[in-house]
Amino acid sequence: MKRLTTSWPILVMAFLGICTIALGAPKPNILFILADDLGYGDLGCYGCPDIRTPHLDRLAQEGVRFTQFYANGSVCSPTRAAFMSGRYQQRLGLEDAVTYQEFGRGLPEDGETLADALKAAGYNTGLIGKWHLGYDLERRPLQQGFDHFFGFLGGNHHYFQHMDRIGVPDLWLGNEAIARQGYTTDLLTEDAKAFLAKPREQPFFLYLAHAAPHFPWQGPTDENKLVEPKKPSWQEGDRQTYIAMVERLDHGIGQVLAKLDELGLRENTLVVFSSDNGGHTYSRNAPMRDFKGTIWEGGVRVPCIARWPGVIPAGTTSAQMGITMDWTATFRRLAGLGPDAQHEDGVDVMPFLTQKAPSQTRTLFWRLTNRRPKKQVEEGRSVCQGPWKLIEYATGERYLFNLTDDVGEQQNLIQHHPDLVQELHQKLDAWEKDIAASTPN
Repeated sequence: MKRLTTSWPILVMAFLGICTIALGAPKPNILFILADDLGYGDLGCYGCPDIRTPHLDRLAQEGVRFTQFYANGSVCSPTRAAFMSGRYQQRLGLEDAVTYQEFGRGLPEDGETLADALKAAGYNTGLIGKWHLGYDLERRPLQQGFDHFFGFLGGNHHYFQHMDRIGVPDLWLGNEAIARQGYTTDLLTEDAKAFLAKPREQPFFLYLAHAAPHFPWQGPTDENKLVEPKKPSWQEGDRQTYIAMVERLDHGIGQVLAKLDELGLRENTLVVFSSDNGGHTYSRNAPMRDFKGTIWEGGVRVPCIARWPGVIPAGTTSAQMGITMDWTATFRRLAGLGPDAQHEDGVDVMPFLTQKAPSQTRTLFWRLTNRRPKKQVEEGRSVCQGPWKLIEYATGERYLFNLTDDVGEQQNLIQHHPDLVQELHQKLDAWEKDIAASTPN
């Protein structure tokens, strides 16, 4: 059973952080917005020609836009687990998605999450939207460090009937199942605005995890569209429907940002926007290759925008390589919590964003394994170090790309750099050995 009190290490680190913050600037509010299955090229500020995203485009103009930012996984649960833990998801045994109504799997019941740490550091914590990290009571948001939860536990759900893909109702307020009418994106927006407006003396951490634009593909006017559980209609759609979903997502985010302004919270709030993995069927991942569920760039490279007026220079673009779990480390530092060397794989990106530190060469890893034999998964692993990316599949296929010259991964250079291939291969082996040592049985 998950502990009911915060562990001593976090209390001590929180105390030290509070002392540090007290001597300097106040702790910032943190708003982390995560889209679901949004393609790298599906925003205007990322070159999209047919989707209007004025609010996210403006966010990029007011802050920094990343060009080489990655999701921890190419599907939902792994990336979310990495964000909550600050570690490679493989260390938690969450290499693929938690399936519908799958009990006994998800975040560790007795683990420490980012929400736990920020709550101990004095933050009011909220999750609005998609959880997808476990159905068991001890794995749910309120038991994992959040003060407020409104949303759904499963991987996706009907945008109007609020049931999951197998027909089970899935809409929650705290630990209580509820019924509420409306389009999911709009409901999440309204709850986010209400959360921001709550009187509080402490800073807040709001994790706004949107359902959109994950299937079922239903725009805000598609209430009467026939979408049935366990039926092909659950994944039937078209680009126009997808566009309507993304544009409504942008509209809702615009309302949330406007609420920050209305409440006078803009100047002391770090806003981060990203996606949990690459886009799916009707998305635009250009100029990346492939899509969600693969370790090609289209499966793991995602849009990412950050804004903090007066701290992050406005209108900037960053080629610094980053990954979802970096935000975990970053948010901890902003809360006054020091490095967690034993349980942290990400890095604090604020020195790069504030231009107080030069860009850093990173080495990042991905892996896909097939836990469910009936599901078709291309088992493989990859490592990206600077401009170089090595992909190795279980079938024996190997690829080496220079992403600076070939971001679309079209020219396999595996025969041209044998020493580099060997070096990257050894790093993959060492990484797998390291995560195996910490993965639960």
